[in-house]
Amino acid sequence: MAQVRYGLFASTSSNSTQGSMNMRATINGTVIAESDETVVVEGNHYFPADSIKNEHFVAAASNLTTGCPWKGTASYYDIVVDGETLETVAWTYAEPKPEAENIRDHVAFYPAVTVGA
Repeated sequence: MAQVRYGLFASTSSNSTQGSMNMRATINGTVIAESDETVVVEGNHYFPADSIKNEHFVAAASNLTTGCPWKGTASYYDIVVDGETLETVAWTYAEPKPEAENIRDHVAFYPAVTVGA
């Protein structure tokens, strides 16, 4: 299985592409998201909301938000797998700027989550 891991800091490019292969986001072998309709932005696969395994996602206890000049304000999720909580490892743009409309209500992940085909 090919694995794709991402750094914490994305490039400044606004290019995005539609994924065409079935991608999975996993933690310790547990699938937390799966889709063949991810959107790739700055090297991150953004998974559509209906591909997320909701039982693993909770709003981040930190209430963290961050801003991107062209995407807008991101809010974060903690992920719970096998009783362990990984804090602020997933993010979403619920109200993206117009240039990032294609990732509205999609979720992307930090490197604690393995994303691969």
